[in-house]
Amino acid sequence: MKPSLAKGTRDFTAQEVYRRKYIINTLQKNFELFGFQPLETPSFENLSTLTGKYGEEGDRLIFKILDSGDYLKKTKADWLDSLKINSDIDLLIDRIQEYINNNLNFTVDNVLKLDNYFGKLFLEVVKSDEIKDIINLFYQNVNKDDVDFEYEKIKLKSKLISKAFVISENKINSQKLIAQISEKALRYDLTVPFARFVAMNQGTLTFPFKRYQIQPVWRADRPQKGRFREFYQCDADVVGSESLWQEVELVQLYLKSFKELQIPVKIHINNRKILSGLAEFAQISEQLIDFTVALDKLDKIGKEGVVKELKEKNISDEAIEKLSFLFDNKPQSEVLEILKTNFANVEIGKNGVEELEFVLENCKNLGIEDELVFNITLARGLDYYTGAIFEVKAQGVEMGSIGGGGRYNNLTEVFGVKNVPGIGISFGLDRIYLVIEELNLFPQNSERKIEYLFANYGEKEAAEAMKVLAKLREKGIAAEIYPESAKLKKQFTYAEKKGIENLIFLGEQEIAEGNITIKNLTSGEQKTIKIEEFLS
Repeated sequence: MKPSLAKGTRDFTAQEVYRRKYIINTLQKNFELFGFQPLETPSFENLSTLTGKYGEEGDRLIFKILDSGDYLKKTKADWLDSLKINSDIDLLIDRIQEYINNNLNFTVDNVLKLDNYFGKLFLEVVKSDEIKDIINLFYQNVNKDDVDFEYEKIKLKSKLISKAFVISENKINSQKLIAQISEKALRYDLTVPFARFVAMNQGTLTFPFKRYQIQPVWRADRPQKGRFREFYQCDADVVGSESLWQEVELVQLYLKSFKELQIPVKIHINNRKILSGLAEFAQISEQLIDFTVALDKLDKIGKEGVVKELKEKNISDEAIEKLSFLFDNKPQSEVLEILKTNFANVEIGKNGVEELEFVLENCKNLGIEDELVFNITLARGLDYYTGAIFEVKAQGVEMGSIGGGGRYNNLTEVFGVKNVPGIGISFGLDRIYLVIEELNLFPQNSERKIEYLFANYGEKEAAEAMKVLAKLREKGIAAEIYPESAKLKKQFTYAEKKGIENLIFLGEQEIAEGNITIKNLTSGEQKTIKIEEFLS
């Protein structure tokens, strides 16, 4: 068998693992500096915990786990019955042929008396008067001399199978089947498991509760650059507080983390209440999602494309005219002033503008306003965000967002716990890695290098080398011994391929004199010193 990877997954080499750790350690350090505590949840959850939280498309991307044991036991009867329908129809036609050949008077009810021969699905199909009439008509037609029997047979089978399909689809549709054979699923993100954790432990948590979580998630998505089926999320969330200072702090957390990673970024910010206010202002509140999906494409398809898509979604010309100021590439400061005017009688929109201005103003006071961009077209996560919305974009590289988040004030309600407001952000580890790699920003010391390789001269010398190695490792110095007593050329080659700078010689003479010989493989310099000096 030829070895291969599952689509959307990757192996990580030592260099890649070190680099990923560099990113994770940077984020973890900053999470804790801002008062967040670590949390880990299981890699899989009850399927009922995850479904219905990400929209219809998200539900399709959840990796379901088959139940153990005979997981098809509950569904075998329905499946086998559906497979038998074709042979049942053939049996019916054979019975009709027998009636014709023997000049017997045929009725469907006569055949149904032989129900031991037929499956449940077939009997359900032919019990309706409509289907009985179709079968009786078939009998009358084929009993005539000038009728093409095979043609009539095909017509009958087509009608019966169509009816069977409708009935069986209702019995064994994919969603019902999944519920019967799968009770668990791999986690799709970290937010819903976190909400489940809060709902289960609300009585013991100290609110506001600040947690960070760095774990893998799985999505049955189509793999492409920067998008994988298995990937890590790095989340920081605060629940139990409606204070807008949380938004300001999370902006600071983003900027501090990306500054340490040396990635120039812009944080795009919007507010769900502003988008809801715009829909109310244009009297299209029931078409909020259609409106925001089109608005989100403004940079890609331009004003004409957005207007066209809005019309295709049956949004009126009057509403489009009211919203036209959004499509004219006006400065966002000007857009903000227009919003204030338009929201004079739109309470939710007015609240959104006030919240946005609080964040912008306080970020300005902190001297970080240049990295913050008000983006009216930003409309991510509308299924659960209720206030601020964030999206982070790297500068100087073509890549999707490398971070995002927002405020959600009702996420735990689905678990029966109300009035637990929250806000969270996420760092896209894999995309951050690609950005740092493309910009060549990984520091040289992000990898843990082996400093010394001890040459192996034989059992006696190796035993002495192991004593020195133990002392080096106690000092936190990475070193190893070549495992076999091989030719020195082979040991040199091993050191060079692994990037080990220094080769240590501890042969019979060195042991006798209490010395050690060090050869720098980069410069070629070689020196012999006392073992005590080497270890000091």
